[in-house]
Amino acid sequence: MANPVNPLPQEPGEPKREHRPRVLKGGSVITGIQNSEIAVMLRNQHASGAELKIPIEARVPDRFLLYVPLDGVAYRCDVRWRRNDRIGVQFTGTEPKPKLHYG
Repeated sequence: MANPVNPLPQEPGEPKREHRPRVLKGGSVITGIQNSEIAVMLRNQHASGAELKIPIEARVPDRFLLYVPLDGVAYRCDVRWRRNDRIGVQFTGTEPKPKLHYG
């Protein structure tokens, strides 16, 4: 475990990881395929991305809109990694609330 006073040294050339505040927000992955939505939970979120908990059986495309009602916006997302029922996404922009979203 890293000591907060003396954190582990970072490898040269390794990108610095951004602090990711933990959150517990509901959201919807909007795929654009027949207006389908997948309910997800945001586990952490920062200015440039988030970690999502998704249903294990869900098929989430590599690019999608993530609507977060608490934020009132839809984030354009690119999937950066996938592990079991979690995916990491990078935000590439925002859009207003999707017209097809019912919430």
